Amino acid sequence: MNEQERKTAGQVRGKEKNRAGGASGGEASPETAEALAKIPQWAAADPLLAAYHAEEWGMPVRTEAGIYERLCLEAFQAGLSWLTVLRKREAFRDAFARFDPEAVAEFGEKDVERLLANPDIIRNRVKIEATIRNARATLALRESGGLPSFVWSFQPEVNIFPERSEDIPQHTPESSAMAAALRGRGFRFVGPTTCFALMLAIGMVDGHLVGSRERGKSGVWRGEWPGGPETCPEVEPLEYHEAWGRLKAV
Repeated sequence: MNEQERKTAGQVRGKEKNRAGGASGGEASPETAEALAKIPQWAAADPLLAAYHAEEWGMPVRTEAGIYERLCLEAFQAGLSWLTVLRKREAFRDAFARFDPEAVAEFGEKDVERLLANPDIIRNRVKIEATIRNARATLALRESGGLPSFVWSFQPEVNIFPERSEDIPQHTPESSAMAAALRGRGFRFVGPTTCFALMLAIGMVDGHLVGSRERGKSGVWRGEWPGGPETCPEVEPLEYHEAWGRLKAV
């Protein structure tokens, strides 16, 4: 999050607190204040991000087109803010045939030039060409089960338990393995950080803060231990690493 986003996040949080307090004629209730504290900084930076975080981020995505789209958008975000990508998402969908991999796989040099001239998307030749190449790689994966099953095969055995935004790692061994495997299948712009962002976005890992309203609503991690690893003594082979905010094999 850059300085402007941090400033905006503070303003959005302030407005939410004022709105919550105004509804009751005074200060926000302890429950409301606690809920607001469980909103990560990036989601509080803008109402569009807040809605995405509450309604879409972390919900399971298991379709080919859905995962392909998110993988491409995560790549376009590299070096930029997610808010920039989110504001341009509909324009991206229009420009890339609603992220239909069969259609995008047919794109050629004229299409690349057309996209580079489109002011409504992020005009980066390397990322555009990677999006086209990744469409072709997605089609090739159909011969061995398809992109959804390939990506979801890297779901970790245990979830993460972040109590603060800082507890969420930038990448994990599983995202590094996914990145290497995708590159081996011909995908580009798929580093460990991009892959972990994908894992969070499509619900493979629950990145919602412990105690937040959104935590666990995806249904993917029904067997996690919200009270902490100490409440599940049978996980003896695993050790809780606070620096990671997750359980890790020892």
